[in-house]
Amino acid sequence: QVQLVESGGGLVQPGGSLRLSCAASGSIYSINAMGWYRQAPGKQRELVAVISSGGSTNYVDSVKGRFTISRDNAKNTVYLQMTSLKPEDTAVYYCNADIWTWRFGPLLGYWGQGTQVTVSS
Repeated sequence: QVQLVESGGGLVQPGGSLRLSCAASGSIYSINAMGWYRQAPGKQRELVAVISSGGSTNYVDSVKGRFTISRDNAKNTVYLQMTSLKPEDTAVYYCNADIWTWRFGPLLGYWGQGTQVTVSS
């Protein structure tokens, strides 16, 4: 069994900060790209940020300069540090990863269950 478990969501005021974490567990051989997506009510899920196994990063334009993605390969964990949060950042944030497992082979585009981020005064 392989799991991606997100944590760190919650309610924050505009201008505030949150740090999301996503830990992968199970019979994992290696993890390639890891990323964060979000889905706001009535909208399609969008890519927020992605990080390669080597640390290269990409961000959607709307979060550049405010969000930072990072990872700890030893812990199979990816983080999303979010600062200067805006109401339009409100969404369910999902972790996604390309995982190679000992038992099940490749699990590409594997999803976590999501964590709610609400930015409101």
